[in-house]
Amino acid sequence: KLFFTDYGNAAKVERCDMDGMNRTWIVDSKIEQPTALALDLINKYVYWVDIYLDSVEVVDYQGRRRHTIIKGRQVRHLCGLAVFENYLYTVNSDNLSILRINRYNGSDVQALVRLDNAKEIRVYQKRTQTAVKSHACEVDPYGMPGGCSHICLLSSSYKTRTCRCRTGFILGSDGRSCK
Repeated sequence: KLFFTDYGNAAKVERCDMDGMNRTWIVDSKIEQPTALALDLINKYVYWVDIYLDSVEVVDYQGRRRHTIIKGRQVRHLCGLAVFENYLYTVNSDNLSILRINRYNGSDVQALVRLDNAKEIRVYQKRTQTAVKSHACEVDPYGMPGGCSHICLLSSSYKTRTCRCRTGFILGSDGRSCK
């Protein structure tokens, strides 16, 4: 799945398949300017920062069990968001500090370090990297991912795929080759 935010005409948090199909709104009320987004892959939660409402909130992958982690002045200028163990990590763009926030109750907000020009944050840890199964976009004997001549995108599961073409090409009737 692909998760993303939008605050155009109607602010929302959405999810879709990797090929863009099955687009679903998971949050579309009491939301104004969702920016940073982070996933808890193990427990299947989506966290986001709303810079207009000065809040950090969470829902499950279906948009249920929504609650506010923290709200107010101490989270006014947040950008970037990452989840690791019991904490959320984010960047305060006002003073360029990295903040650590307890993700279960919003307490224990700590500024860890200052970094010039920080706008995003990521946590890389082996446990957060899911094991790769065999999947529909694996390279075939001819060196083509998923049998697609240009681009292979996973679809509704790791067993299904959609072929797409680079700009200037159209997908042939076979659904695999680009012309």
